[in-house]
Amino acid sequence: MKSINNSHTRPIALTLGDPSGVGPEITAQAWAELRDKNLPFFLIGDPELARQHAILQRLPEPVCIDEPRDATRVMTDALPVLPLPLPAPVKAGKPDQRNAKAVITSIELAVKTVSSGQASALVTNPIAKAVLYKAGFKHPGHTEFLGALARQNSDWPEPHGPVMMLGASGLRVALVTVHIPLSQVASTISRENIMKVAQVLDHALQQDFGIAKPRIVLCGLNPHAGEEGAMGDEEVRIINPAAKNLRRLGVNITNAQASDALFREEARNDYDAVLALYHDQGLIPVKTLDFHGGINTTLGLPFIRVSPDHGTGFSIAGQGKARADSLLAAIKAAHSMSACRKSYGRS
Repeated sequence: MKSINNSHTRPIALTLGDPSGVGPEITAQAWAELRDKNLPFFLIGDPELARQHAILQRLPEPVCIDEPRDATRVMTDALPVLPLPLPAPVKAGKPDQRNAKAVITSIELAVKTVSSGQASALVTNPIAKAVLYKAGFKHPGHTEFLGALARQNSDWPEPHGPVMMLGASGLRVALVTVHIPLSQVASTISRENIMKVAQVLDHALQQDFGIAKPRIVLCGLNPHAGEEGAMGDEEVRIINPAAKNLRRLGVNITNAQASDALFREEARNDYDAVLALYHDQGLIPVKTLDFHGGINTTLGLPFIRVSPDHGTGFSIAGQGKARADSLLAAIKAAHSMSACRKSYGRS
């Protein structure tokens, strides 16, 4: 087999995720799909678990590497694995708290490889937060943990996140609030947090997506964007004043728009990203557009992080039902963003 010359492409660091979920299956699928596409990546995980899934899918046995740069040499022939052995046996669909520390360590090592320049970006396999909490994990989730690691490992100039952005089939949606009850959204949004997230989004669209003059559309909170206060006054008091301030700062963002009409195909031609105010307002359109291929990107970090937009899939793990569409999209997006960020740094 002839190897593609990818010596100038730094690899992606892919984390273990929960080993009892679909992560090991879709990792093997992703390698089989991308092995000759000049999109190298390496897994930080358990070599034996990777070997078992390669055998199940009739793929070559993974190869352990000593350092990330070896991944580009190995990629066309086998899945490169930076070894991180698991302390407890893995049973598909049945997470084991004893492996939680390795899941956390995999994320920490991935951040170190990216922060040191050994890898170009970070892609994370899904984790089970409840399992990690039992092992002493102190962060609300993946995104917050990465934010904490970013603070430890590098300078982090403004504007910074972390900010969650979901994407599928060209649609990008960033969120002002994320995992909070719907009843708390109206009291949580403020001019300040709308402005911060919008500035992070605007900068990321330029730096990581190569959009010189981003166009951002802002969702309203209330039906019909409040009808000038008739259906709620948050747009008048908070949302539109924030947008006005942002425009003064050079951010091309609209006033609050009725979100029920923003996501149709014709409307998507008029903007580069949507700024949604709460979780389901943004995620329902993305997942309706492409449920299997959506990705989650964390904006405003000093490194690139992308992940599949799905969970651990314990209910289907080990059954041959898992699809790698989202992981494939995440790896491809991470490589593309890395190239954009590199070019942006030269401009």
